Amino acid sequence: MDSAKKLSAELDAIFHPESLALIGLPRGMKMGKLFLTAHRDMGFSGAIYPVHPEASEIDGIKAYPSVSAIPGPIDLAIVLVPHDRVLAVVTECAAKGVKGAILFSAGYGETGTKHGKAMEQELTAVARSSGMRLMGPNCMGVYCPGAGLSFFPGLPREAGHVGFISHSGSLANILAHIAPRIGIRFSKAVSLGNECDLTCADLLTYLGHDSETEVIGAYVEGIKDGPYFLRALRGASLKKPVILWRVGLTPEGSRAAASHTGAIAGSAQVWSAVVRQGGAVPVEGLEALADALMGFSLLPDRLGDRMAILAGPGGLAVAAAEAAGKADLRLAALSDDTRSALSEFIPPTGTSLSNPVDVGLSASLQMEIYLQGARMLAADPGVDAVVAIGTGLSKDSNRLYLEAMIQAQRDYGKPFLIVKIPGFDSAVLESYSQSGIPFFDSVERAMNVYAAVRNSQIRRNAKAQCSSECSQLT
Repeated sequence: MDSAKKLSAELDAIFHPESLALIGLPRGMKMGKLFLTAHRDMGFSGAIYPVHPEASEIDGIKAYPSVSAIPGPIDLAIVLVPHDRVLAVVTECAAKGVKGAILFSAGYGETGTKHGKAMEQELTAVARSSGMRLMGPNCMGVYCPGAGLSFFPGLPREAGHVGFISHSGSLANILAHIAPRIGIRFSKAVSLGNECDLTCADLLTYLGHDSETEVIGAYVEGIKDGPYFLRALRGASLKKPVILWRVGLTPEGSRAAASHTGAIAGSAQVWSAVVRQGGAVPVEGLEALADALMGFSLLPDRLGDRMAILAGPGGLAVAAAEAAGKADLRLAALSDDTRSALSEFIPPTGTSLSNPVDVGLSASLQMEIYLQGARMLAADPGVDAVVAIGTGLSKDSNRLYLEAMIQAQRDYGKPFLIVKIPGFDSAVLESYSQSGIPFFDSVERAMNVYAAVRNSQIRRNAKAQCSSECSQLT
C-alpha cells in the first residue's frame, strides 16, 4: 500500500469510527462533558464508552474504569485527562489497538519548554509503534456531520462539501457555527493543535483525495515540513480549490502563534512563493476566509469576466466598477436592445443606462425598477454575471427584492452577487446563500472573491488540460 492510500485508510478510521471512547469524561458539567453532548447532538450512532476511574455510569451511559476494561474494539479515543496522565492513556490505547486518538489536553509544545516538546515526542513514538494516529495535543479534534462526529454542541447536522483544517479549535468552532448562514456546509473540519503526529500537510493530502470534499480551507499557524507541505498543497490544488489563511508571518503574530500551538515562525516572502507554487488562494482574516469559502462553494464553474452592475446608490456603482477593474474583471458592454428595454422603466434623471446601471434612489420606493433591471441584465448575452447593489425600505420590499433576484438567477442561469448596503434586511441573507447566491459586505469583497474563484478555475482547467495532453504524448 502506497503512503497516500495508507494515510487515507488511517484517517478514514478517524473520520468514520464505529466506536468512540471518551477518556477522562467528567461526571459534572465541565469542559470535557461538551464532547459527549456534542456527539449526542450530532446523532453519533456508534458505541460510546465513557472512561472514568470511579463512575459506573455517566449521563445514563455505562462507564469503564480504564480503556483496557472496555469489552469491544475502539476506533477513536478522545483523551480528556490532564497532560501528565496522557502518555499512560495513549500507551494503554496503543495496547488496546485504538486506531486514532484526539488529544484535547494542553501543556506541551505550546509552553515553549523542552519538557513540553519532549512529551509530544514520547506520545508520537508510542502511537507510531502501534500504528495509531494522533491529533493534537491541545486540539478540539473532528467535526464530521456525515459520521455524527462533533467537537462542540449545536453545530449543524447537515453535511456539505467543504473541508476545513485549522490550528485553532475556537476558530474552527466559530466558522462551523456561522457557516450555514453563508451557504457553507462541511464534509469535515479538523482542529489539529500542536501537530505532534498528524499535520496540516497530511490533511491536505487526505482531503485532496476525499470524494466528499470539493473545496478546502485552512487556517495555518506554522508548517513543520516545508517540502512535504508544498507537495501536499500542489496535489490538492490540482483537484480542487485550496483557500489558505496563514498567520505568524510578523514578529508579533509569530510570538502569538508559538504560545498558541507551538508553531514555528515563517517568512512572508517564503510563504508567498509557497502559495504561488502550490496553486493556493491566499486570504487574510476571518471575513476574507468566510467570503472565499462562500464564493467557492456557491459560484458555478466556467465563470466569465463580463460583469454587469445594477445599483441604486450611485457612489457604490462607481466603486463597483473600480473594484472590477482592480480585480481584472471587465464591465460588460450592454446590447442596444438591453439599453432600450432599460430606458422604458428607469427614470431619465439621476440615473444611467450604461454599465454600471444606476437606477437611482427612487428604485427603493419602486422595487419593480430593481426587479426588471436585474432580469434585463441577466438576459443580455454579453453579460456573464450580475452584481446587485440595493435594498428596499421595508421587510416586504426586501422580501420582494430577494425573491426577484433568486428567480432571475434561476431563469437565466447566470451567477448573481448581492452586495449589502445600510438598511439591508439581514434576516433574508440566509435565503440568498441557500439559493446559491453569495452576498458580501462591500463591492470590493464581492469582486475580489469572484475574481479569485474565476482565476482558480482557469488555473486548474489549464493544468488539467496540460496533464491530459502530456499523458497522450507519452
